[in-house]
Amino acid sequence: MLENKRIKLRSLEIGDVNLLSIWENDRANWKVSHTISPYSKYVLADYINSVTDVYSDKQLRLVIETKPDRVSVGTIDLFDCDFANRRAGIGILIADPDNRGKGIGSQVLDIIIDYCFEVLNLHQLYCNVLLDNPKSMALFEKYGFQKIGVKKDWTAYEGKFYDEVLMQKIRENG
Repeated sequence: MLENKRIKLRSLEIGDVNLLSIWENDRANWKVSHTISPYSKYVLADYINSVTDVYSDKQLRLVIETKPDRVSVGTIDLFDCDFANRRAGIGILIADPDNRGKGIGSQVLDIIIDYCFEVLNLHQLYCNVLLDNPKSMALFEKYGFQKIGVKKDWTAYEGKFYDEVLMQKIRENG
């Protein structure tokens, strides 16, 4: 299981459609998700039903659930999984701003980094963090991600361009 004392990372279930619809269609999240239009519940249900496994899909989305109350607070995504080169992108969404800054992201990284390196046998993880999001940068730096470069004017959102920092963590001894 992908869990510790505080949180559980679980597979998407069809019952998550309503929650995903809220999170994916919240324009406040579009800046980091690069979304430009709403998703229908039909499309989200189709996505959940089409997910088979990380090796064939080259991606994995897990729901972040708090314990013991079993409240779903966000998602963790592995994307661009390249098993030949043993790397994947990683992204975390703590959907409700009231749940941010409570250590949930740290708990998620504790679990997912171990899973990626020990179970999936990846050599490296990378993430893309907007330059105007120092809290996310600090979180990833705490877990050994290093700033590799800045992609200038990378993300357009509401008529403005934002720089994005590429961060990378290479597995030690592997």
